[in-house]
Amino acid sequence: MKTMTCKQLGGACDETFSANTFEEMAELSKAHGMEMFQKQDAAHLAIMAEMKHLMEKPGAMQEYMDKKRAEFDATPED
Repeated sequence: MKTMTCKQLGGACDETFSANTFEEMAELSKAHGMEMFQKQDAAHLAIMAEMKHLMEKPGAMQEYMDKKRAEFDATPED
């Protein structure tokens, strides 16, 4: 089990998520992002706008996800 913060995963806050795999961690982060979107949290909305811009560049989102996967892999087990 590994624990990372929203900020470590590219988000805007210090909420923590714990998961066994990067895929599980990404799903937890995505669910948190959707919750923050519904709450119209300004800090998270700003990050989401940056992500939308990133997705417009070919290959940029895959590069971003590869970087986050590497950070997950480097995170020590709890």
